[in-house]
Amino acid sequence: MSDGKKHYLLFASHSYSYAIMRPLEKAIREKGDVAAWYLEDSCPDWLDSSELRLKSFQEVFEFNPIACIVPGNIVYDFFPGIKVEVFHGYPVQKRGEKVDENFRMRGWFDMYCSPGESSSLILEKLEKRHKYFKYYKTGWCTSDPFFAPDNAADREVHNPPTVLYAPTFTKDVTSVNVMDGMIDRLCREKDWNWIISFHPLIKDPETINRYKDLEKKYPGRVKYLEVNNGIARFLKSDVMLADSSGVICEYLMFGKPVVTYRNTCPGKHIIDCRELDRIPSAIELALQRTPAVMDPISEYTHLHEYFFDGMNSFRVLSAIDDFILNYKGRLKKKPLNLIRKFKLRKRLGYWDKFLTR
Repeated sequence: MSDGKKHYLLFASHSYSYAIMRPLEKAIREKGDVAAWYLEDSCPDWLDSSELRLKSFQEVFEFNPIACIVPGNIVYDFFPGIKVEVFHGYPVQKRGEKVDENFRMRGWFDMYCSPGESSSLILEKLEKRHKYFKYYKTGWCTSDPFFAPDNAADREVHNPPTVLYAPTFTKDVTSVNVMDGMIDRLCREKDWNWIISFHPLIKDPETINRYKDLEKKYPGRVKYLEVNNGIARFLKSDVMLADSSGVICEYLMFGKPVVTYRNTCPGKHIIDCRELDRIPSAIELALQRTPAVMDPISEYTHLHEYFFDGMNSFRVLSAIDDFILNYKGRLKKKPLNLIRKFKLRKRLGYWDKFLTR
């Protein structure tokens, strides 16, 4: 496809990809270029009529993007364009691991877009070790809407306050198996509203129905979100209740406090509870937003995010231009990745271009 414009492919594997890449799509359009989406089967189709979706490999080849932009850990190596990792969260090590899963090098990507210093400290070492990719300090494109002027008013505490419950799906870390009883209790004891927003990988019907029952039991006070509505749930709430969910850092970017249950990496930036009975008083403390609660949040967010101006998506696009101009074809070749490529092609039923890298 030759129209004189730059083409970018937005590669989506999960529903969270929309919140991450729509700011990029907006920036691409503002520059007069073209963004198209490729959705894996695991990603629901939430595209509207104004968005371009490519439904086959052949359509992708004909679109011929200069870059495939990916928030997940996997991309199809045989797609055209450089492979760009923009990450699906800040590095919070929710499993307690020394190095976040985001930084496990699989040999798929040509460049990485670092959200903040906490990411760059790792990426700089990995770049020097592996030598087949470059990293750029761009900030996280997902956070661009966080700092829109229109959202400023929604940072004040609502009346009555609203608590957002957002658990992770990770086994042995999630609080989803115990928190429905606590929310039920707090609905009886406190004049708080609730928003319940599950990670898309929480799929157990019995678990989901227990929380939907709370919405039925407390109509108007508990809202179960069938679909992740992005930052709207952050703006409409005053405190988050979570465990070790990856969205904790995102929520803190709004200058709003987080209460956690048995967080794997607790610190001063959150109010962590090792016992369920501590949660009510912890939420009360969070709603007061004292300096002792809020100051560590500012310190923590500035460690994870470089920029707070809503321009990160444009930095990502500039970084792509710089990589293509100065590094494409000049770095050490990516590993052949034969086993991963075999597994990928077996899953897709596609066997061409096996030795691309």
